[in-house]
Amino acid sequence: MTLMPPAVMTFAATDPSSGAGIQADILTLASIGCHPLSVVTAITVQDTVGVENVMVFDADWVNEQARTILEDMHVSAFKIGMLGSIENIAVIAEIMADYPDIPLLIDPILSSGRGDELANDEMQEAMIDLLFPQATLITPNSLEARRLAFYDDDSEAAENASLEESAERLLAMGCEYVLITGTHERTQSVTNTLYGENKLVKTYNWERLPGSYHGSGCTLTSAIAACIAHGLTMEEALAEAQEYTWQTLKHAFRPGMGQYIPDRMFWARDEEDEVEKD
Repeated sequence: MTLMPPAVMTFAATDPSSGAGIQADILTLASIGCHPLSVVTAITVQDTVGVENVMVFDADWVNEQARTILEDMHVSAFKIGMLGSIENIAVIAEIMADYPDIPLLIDPILSSGRGDELANDEMQEAMIDLLFPQATLITPNSLEARRLAFYDDDSEAAENASLEESAERLLAMGCEYVLITGTHERTQSVTNTLYGENKLVKTYNWERLPGSYHGSGCTLTSAIAACIAHGLTMEEALAEAQEYTWQTLKHAFRPGMGQYIPDRMFWARDEEDEVEKD
């Protein structure tokens, strides 16, 4: 009998370019040997340049999609991306509360790479109140970390805050770990920082690659979820997932007029190149 791959359930919006969103999650999870279970929260009109329109799903539809699968299949990890509405956040929080032993990883998407707003202040507050206390790990970039940590303060406080102070505030909101990615920081290399138990746990340094990438955050969080689903510890999963994500960016391609898209199947094309050389 064939051994079943671990299943990971992702809640996210569609992206017809497959650069980000639920398509990016599916590609990443499948590439790392997991069976992806996809719950659609919204349909977007977007390309590699930006998001043009969003149609948010009714919360009952989100609930039915997830509950139907969860009554049928075992899930090894949850991954959350763009949620679309306060109602969706509330219903997903209820679902998560019924499965407290399954790791929950959140990519708190607030805007597109172009800057299109995808989560208003009320949605941010709902995420913080309802989902963060249940999260095993949240993976904001540095801009999102400051914005979420100081959501109830003025914008100047957020802009001037250190990442350490932001992480402390995010941990106080109830999540177990926070990984802040440093792609938006003005540093020579990209530094990702893991925080947990009210302290810095580990720092990861990566070569900064040229270009701008569509869906790198979706890829990273889904990769971490996949590694955890395979039984790796948090630190093992973070190391493996970051290496995988960096390779997808190194092998990224630019199919349109906007950002590059990570190649989640880079390893398959590497193998093809080797065969051709032989």
